[in-house]
Amino acid sequence: MHKFEFKTEYLEQYFLELISGKRKAWYDKALIQFLFVASRFYRMGIQFRNWMYDKRVIRHHALGCLVVSIGNVSCGGTGKTPVVEVFARTLSTMGRNVAILSRGYRSKKLSFREKLRQRLTGKKIDLDPKVVSDGKNLLLNSEFAGDEPFMLASNLRNVAVLVDKDRVKSGIFAIKNYKTDVIILDDGFQYLMLKPHINIVLVDSTDPFGNGHVLPRGTLREPIKNIRRADYIFLTKSDGTHKTQHLKRFLRRCTRRAEIIECCHKPKYIVNMADGKQQELAFLNGKKVAALSAIAKPASFEAFLEQLGADLVCRDHYADHHRYSQQEIIDFINQAKESGADMIVTTEKDAVRIPRIDRCDVPIYYLRIQIDIISGQESFDECISRICFM
Repeated sequence: MHKFEFKTEYLEQYFLELISGKRKAWYDKALIQFLFVASRFYRMGIQFRNWMYDKRVIRHHALGCLVVSIGNVSCGGTGKTPVVEVFARTLSTMGRNVAILSRGYRSKKLSFREKLRQRLTGKKIDLDPKVVSDGKNLLLNSEFAGDEPFMLASNLRNVAVLVDKDRVKSGIFAIKNYKTDVIILDDGFQYLMLKPHINIVLVDSTDPFGNGHVLPRGTLREPIKNIRRADYIFLTKSDGTHKTQHLKRFLRRCTRRAEIIECCHKPKYIVNMADGKQQELAFLNGKKVAALSAIAKPASFEAFLEQLGADLVCRDHYADHHRYSQQEIIDFINQAKESGADMIVTTEKDAVRIPRIDRCDVPIYYLRIQIDIISGQESFDECISRICFM
């Protein structure tokens, strides 16, 4: 791993432990007070920015096509990618030309050599934005695309996926080159330069708002009350229990107009990374499994494996979006082998960041997750209809 990446991941992990109260040293407590003050200023800055857009001091851009924003008020872990995928797939099958615009968090910039190679091979790719998929072909790997855009591009046909921090520019590119009539802003709730026609916000029902503080004292990107901008609220990882119902009542106090849809993330099958073959979930029952993940909330992934009957003999976690080195995978394979594991299982998001290993003494699989709507199907259908017939 690159030294800069290592330091970044260490600081990220330290920060998460600090704000969750796991760090107890005197200097940690002093730092918490500093973060609290900083969060007050951050909150004021966010609210002032929102006010500037509300009063049209700063103008929204219009692209001439339907814009659907899917995002959240907190940092990571809401299960956004499967929701983006189901919207893109549903709209595409209903005849809309869909493009997903992502900022490509932690994606690598194209090198001069890669740019030159693309020009010489005749690929007509606008180098800015980066085109992960034109709807027919994958054009970038996960390193340059970012893990989530690459995952979406791999799973979706007839849907263009573009990466650029300036999503006004990438939206114009999509309309011009792919005749896009529906743009999905991936992680777009805070991207106010494009005003969405429909604003969808995801809330993790298992951990809705962290400690309730905005960055850097907490994990909220903006105050909870700003959820009133949403047209639809997806409660992800819902189990329909009393806790979820309490959360729904709280959200209803925040906004009267937004429709609330409950969904859960369900495992569908596992895939062998060596040959791409699928196995039924029952294949995990009774198996000794080594779990590997670099996601925001690894506990939910490991809980899935245990619910499916797997015996977790070892596990390893890395920071969210961590890009594995070959040596790290070799070391974990050896660890799994020593623990007597029958197989290694990782997430689909992690699978795109794992380098190819020629010799693998323990087979590596990834778990495919999809969403199921458990409450509010009518609201979901209405949302799709609004998009298709606007």
